[in-house]
Amino acid sequence: MDELEILKRDWNKQGERNKLSVADIYPMLRKKSSSIVKTLFYISVAELVFWILVNSIPYLTSDSYRKKLDEVYGNDLLFNWLTIFSYVVIILFIYLLYKSYKSISVTDSSKKLMESILRTRKIVKYYVLYNLIMAGVSVVIGFYFAFNHDPELADQISHFSDKQYIIFTIIVVLAIGLFILIIWLFYKLIYGFLLKRLNKNYAELKRLEV
Repeated sequence: MDELEILKRDWNKQGERNKLSVADIYPMLRKKSSSIVKTLFYISVAELVFWILVNSIPYLTSDSYRKKLDEVYGNDLLFNWLTIFSYVVIILFIYLLYKSYKSISVTDSSKKLMESILRTRKIVKYYVLYNLIMAGVSVVIGFYFAFNHDPELADQISHFSDKQYIIFTIIVVLAIGLFILIIWLFYKLIYGFLLKRLNKNYAELKRLEV
């Protein structure tokens, strides 16, 4: 049991006689909330570094991979702009989380702290929603380029019967759905756990305000 939980337990036991202990509980809620947002910030930075490494290392270290990628995507502006836009959004998300962290760290008002927690929740939820949408869009675009610019794949598909083409389409749709589901589970596991703790702090603050 952490320090905040012990203090809350004692505060509940003493009831009306210990109203002033709210002043002791609030700094701990602020500290815990700040720590959670700080962790979200570090995770988002790690995620940015991870995707940069995933995209750059194979391209820089494998001639065959680089050649294949250049054949499929070439210098297509849509793909390039989509990649740039994705990195810009991640950097913006990191910046907003950093602002939330600083805001929670210096606030001296329970009302402002609650507002900061709500704002952080919205930022994370919008970011997760954006990533799920972009995951689906990216996979669809990837399949589109592969079908239209990969000679080997195009040649194989051209020999499909109607039944094979339908089966292949269903498999592609299921693969896209599975990919999005995996991304959602990842964010649900990482960000969802931290948001749950942040929501708990918000609920406690709201109770103390009553």
